[in-house]
Amino acid sequence: MSDNAALRNGGRILVDALARNGADTVYCVPGESYLAVLDALHDTPAIRTITTRHEGAASNMADAYGKLTGRPGICFVTRGPGATHASNGVHTASEDSTPMLLFIGQVERAFIGRGAFQEVDYRQMFGGIAKWVTEIDSIERIPEVIAKAYAIALSGRPGPVVIALPEDVLFHSASAVDAPPTRIAHAAPEPAALDELRALLAQAERPLVVVGGTGWHADAHAALKRFVHAHRLPVAASFRRQDLFDNRDPHYVGQLGLGVSPKLAQRARDADLLIVVGSRLAETTSSGYTVFESPVTRQTLIHVHPDAEELGRVYQARLPICASLSAFAKALDGVTPIEADIQQRWHAWTDAARDDYLAHSTPPASPPDLNGVDLAQVVAHLSEVLPDDAVISNGAGNYTVWVHRFYRYKSPGTELAPTNGAMGYGFPAAIAAKLQSPERDVVCFAGDGCFMMYPQELATAVQFGAPLITIVVNNGMLGTIRMHQEREYPGRVSATRLANPDFISLARAFGAHAERVERTEDFPAAFERARRAGVPAVIELRTDPLQITPTNRLSS
Repeated sequence: MSDNAALRNGGRILVDALARNGADTVYCVPGESYLAVLDALHDTPAIRTITTRHEGAASNMADAYGKLTGRPGICFVTRGPGATHASNGVHTASEDSTPMLLFIGQVERAFIGRGAFQEVDYRQMFGGIAKWVTEIDSIERIPEVIAKAYAIALSGRPGPVVIALPEDVLFHSASAVDAPPTRIAHAAPEPAALDELRALLAQAERPLVVVGGTGWHADAHAALKRFVHAHRLPVAASFRRQDLFDNRDPHYVGQLGLGVSPKLAQRARDADLLIVVGSRLAETTSSGYTVFESPVTRQTLIHVHPDAEELGRVYQARLPICASLSAFAKALDGVTPIEADIQQRWHAWTDAARDDYLAHSTPPASPPDLNGVDLAQVVAHLSEVLPDDAVISNGAGNYTVWVHRFYRYKSPGTELAPTNGAMGYGFPAAIAAKLQSPERDVVCFAGDGCFMMYPQELATAVQFGAPLITIVVNNGMLGTIRMHQEREYPGRVSATRLANPDFISLARAFGAHAERVERTEDFPAAFERARRAGVPAVIELRTDPLQITPTNRLSS
């Protein structure tokens, strides 16, 4: 630990602490409550400041950064309304297990508790969705609080930390002792647990591996692949974690989530052994806790998770293993492979599951009465032509079922999708992805309702040079809600119709490239023009409002 004797204001001390922990990007909407931080960032070229047009977009970008890098995404917003807007991204980071630091300007310490201008008690406001909420009460403690914030955001099950910054703490000066970069301790599996895992696998006839969660590293992906290949095991992805295992691999059998293949859901029910690595088996992955019942699954459950508090919280596993995903995956290299004659019991099971996946993820012929673009063909085309490392983002809505069903993810870190079902997430997330990796193709899918949550972020994409491509799936309604509405109250349409702007004119007004596609066969050429545009691009797809899912018409 080094003692920095020079007087610095709180904003400078805070930015120095972020830099010491390797921060390279912050997302913000400026506010007078943290001007001292903005001033310190002016003299810190190692940290890029991305100014967004809405705090919700800034927090979503921070979440996307955390997903892509494994390091906390950092967001600064002002007090009161700024914080309430940013809460969207905090909830996403909480449910998605994404490391994030949200800094909120706060009223001066002398005013706290008096109902001052834009004052909010952030411990109460964020207490149920953040891993830790605190308010810095002295300048000297800033390095200590930042170190603790990094440790909490990254330890166990990663998540968001919220830090309130009283204005006078940032503006006043003091001598503070800098803390070293935070180091994170990781748990490893016990040898006895690996022996038991091997014994349970040797007894199985219908095993299934389920991958999910965050905190995966390249060596972990490689080690898991070696284990799966050595035993010819089927691998399913939990909800919106399809990029954790190459979908082209003959052992990959599909995703457990919205739009799950009925055959995969039944196969998961029929499994006699589940090796769940990283996933919480939450409501969507478990189809409302029916595929995997709580508290005790019908299947023998081996549950691997980096957070001891998660193990046993919802499911009582036969074998709980508390370990970081990288430590667990690497430890699998030390597990003696199951004998070939025993493995033979489940080879046909794995092959059949793979065949089911290929059939489910291959687009069928376009319905004869389809009016407009066939989204399945669009997604399949992108799956075919995009590079392996292309990033696909989306928000929420029925259009995402097409994406998750027909796009085959090839590499880790290529799926940006909120497991909490947040509308509007995909577009800001895609901007963050393109800014983080300019050399990669980044494609955002957004419904017309989803895109209109943050369309103003086209200005952010243009200003900071993020030439991503956004595909707006326009069916003139909030499709998911309309689907449920027709099921519960047939023919009584209420609040789900959308009167949209001219998306082409809107996008061009921001300086983006824009085209409208009304026929499926016109999409490939339009997409190539968007790739060559060199600026952010919007492609509006006119789709059939009656085609509510890949297999169902709204009338049915």
